[in-house]
Amino acid sequence: MNLIKSLRVPVVAGALIISASLLAGCGGVSEAQFAQLDALRAEVSSLENEANMLKDERAKLESEISEMNRKIAECNKQKEETRANLSKLPK
Repeated sequence: MNLIKSLRVPVVAGALIISASLLAGCGGVSEAQFAQLDALRAEVSSLENEANMLKDERAKLESEISEMNRKIAECNKQKEETRANLSKLPK
């Protein structure tokens, strides 16, 4: 019984040291991994900014297209009115 009591403290201490070293070795994140994570975050931010700029440009182009289509429709209307008026003139 004394042998078990005398070995208990070193065994528990050894188990704690081994488990602490395993946790520290397996669970840590290296500086290279942090740098890679920061680089990826910067890339994501850059891509999000680019996507927003492209969306703004798309909205601008769609607005221009809409304005041009409105002008074309107005021209076609005037053309039809002119044709109708020309057909009313005596020949």
